[in-house]
Amino acid sequence: MQVHRIVNATEADIEGLADVLIDCVEGGASVSFMEPMTREKALGFWRKVAQSAARGERVLLAAEEGGRIVGTVQVVFDMPENQPHRGDVSKMLVHRSMRKRGIGELLMRAAEQAAAEHRKTLLVLDTASADAERLYERCGWQRVGVIPGYALLPQGGYCDTVYFYKTL
Repeated sequence: MQVHRIVNATEADIEGLADVLIDCVEGGASVSFMEPMTREKALGFWRKVAQSAARGERVLLAAEEGGRIVGTVQVVFDMPENQPHRGDVSKMLVHRSMRKRGIGELLMRAAEQAAAEHRKTLLVLDTASADAERLYERCGWQRVGVIPGYALLPQGGYCDTVYFYKTL
């Protein structure tokens, strides 16, 4: 398993990231997308993320096994001017076929390291997944609280989200 930064994404990177996103949304992950989750929608999203990463507004990380992207996470640095010390962890996704193998923890550790290298001292994230909550707690993140009815699940219906932070 290898985790690496994607700075100048190739079309193969975009395709691999799209595969992970589609799988997660089809599995019910509340990560900003509704069904039907089309390949076009996923590719468009990752192209925008890749452009932002190339501009240095975020770090885009990918976990690969056997040349295939199986997970990803981002640290967004493009914050308001009064929050130069903060980053948002976003779209921590692991393909369903690769879960429970430590990939999420590898991605989170790499995200924290990337944030520290960019002199960020506070990270924030939210999740609607009980499995992800357990991962973040294991990684030393502090649970802040629940916002009920925060977003829609991909198939419809409201879901709560839980906010976490970590001081680096």
